[in-house]
Amino acid sequence: MLDDAIKSQLRAYFERIVSPIALTASLGADEKSQEMRSLLEDVAAQSDKISLKTDGTDPRVPSFGIGREGEAPRVRFAGLPMGHEFNSLILALLHVGGYAAKESPEAIQQARELAGDYVFETFFSLSCQNCPDVVQALNLLSALNPNVRHTAIDGALFPAEVEARKIMAVPTIYLNGQPFGQGRMGFEEILAKLDVGASAKAAEKLNEKKPFDVLVVGGGPAGAASAIYAARKGIATGVVAERFGGQVLDTMAIENFVSVPHTEGPKLAAALEQHVKDYDVDVMNLQKAARLIPAGADGLVGVKLENGATLSAKTVILSTGARWRSMNVPGEQEYRNKGVAYCPHCDGPLFKGKRVAVIGGGNSGVEAAIDLAGIVAHVTLIEFDSQLRADAVLQVKLRSLKNVDVLVSAQTTEVHGDGGKVVGLSYKDRKDGAVHRVDLEGIFVQIGLVPNTEWLKGTLALSPRGEIEVDAKGATSLPGVFAAGDCTTSPYKQIIIAMGDGAKAALSAFDHLIRLAPQAEAA
Repeated sequence: MLDDAIKSQLRAYFERIVSPIALTASLGADEKSQEMRSLLEDVAAQSDKISLKTDGTDPRVPSFGIGREGEAPRVRFAGLPMGHEFNSLILALLHVGGYAAKESPEAIQQARELAGDYVFETFFSLSCQNCPDVVQALNLLSALNPNVRHTAIDGALFPAEVEARKIMAVPTIYLNGQPFGQGRMGFEEILAKLDVGASAKAAEKLNEKKPFDVLVVGGGPAGAASAIYAARKGIATGVVAERFGGQVLDTMAIENFVSVPHTEGPKLAAALEQHVKDYDVDVMNLQKAARLIPAGADGLVGVKLENGATLSAKTVILSTGARWRSMNVPGEQEYRNKGVAYCPHCDGPLFKGKRVAVIGGGNSGVEAAIDLAGIVAHVTLIEFDSQLRADAVLQVKLRSLKNVDVLVSAQTTEVHGDGGKVVGLSYKDRKDGAVHRVDLEGIFVQIGLVPNTEWLKGTLALSPRGEIEVDAKGATSLPGVFAAGDCTTSPYKQIIIAMGDGAKAALSAFDHLIRLAPQAEAA
């Protein structure tokens, strides 16, 4: 099943395995079971420290467990871990086999000390770029702590279970049979959710930090660029981020990043984080800013976090980015992740053979409709304007698809559901005012972005759309406070523009600092 090049790579990786491990497969006579058998035979053949047994009794078929020789498996895959999940398989084998994880020593110790019994299940799709983070984090947690078990389940391969649990978005995580979370979650984020005392401990450590020369709020492309340019000046630089990588983590194909013909959001986010960590930057991840405190007599700007800690700095760069815009119609929030979705790449496979709608006729909306048309039974694209706004080449492709209908001058007015999931939507024809209903099972919202700036209201100047007003140098209305990226009035929300804005804001902050120095000496 695996080609010679991949087998050669696996042999090199598996040299890092310390303790012998056993794969225990539960197989049937179906095609997927035979594919799994072939995959596992290829994997086991690449190391004498990996054995394979096919006498498993797990009710999910096909599935397999990974455990140390002589121990019951604590890591399990139900379905074939290919596509985005192939790396999850390799890491699971290494970590169960005793290879050291790259997480911080503090996080690993915290994981080992978790008390109680934890049985996790994660439903994923092979096309989901967010799922591997969750799968890998819970697999690692299971490898580190004997009280933790995790099964990663391919939702497309077990549709009856997906239907029974009414799962309409991935990744969806269950803990001991109860919902635990949805969406991307990293190792430390999961630990923080399990360890109720972690937030207080983190706040105590953050409060002890000395003032920074530059404190960057936000870890997306703009924030990463700001941190790199500031750190290269040799000044004390910190980054506080709700999740490093920002919205890029939710982006699939990136094909307009100059000099890089194609990449994926998670890969770019990982590269950004590594580049930042190559410098002497204090990265404080999983911390959400709650309030900006203008500079007082001491000249320091404060950033109060949701956990109660307060950081201070001589200059601050705000790069909090933006999030998907909601339709703000009745039923949308009630049926969020129950048919209302925002990531066609992640959740599209769960709607195989069903009828869906895409809201939005820009590039994102049309690309989503094209992708979904190859999976679902029918797509209805709904655009508020009188014409689509996507690039012409995308529109040509869209209109060539036989299972896609395009509605323009249409305003979505309501999402309908049966109490458990979406069953349709209503829209108003903006030409004649008539209201129509479309019966369907999924709605993918692709209507642009809204800046993450609610926490700044009343502190500095914001545009009517909530964007931070900046000048040509990225300066805001507050002295010593700069801003960059999608949260600002800078036009054209693009990754490469956000990075340029971030670099500019850092250089402006440094210029501000060197001009402050003579004033401080004179005083």
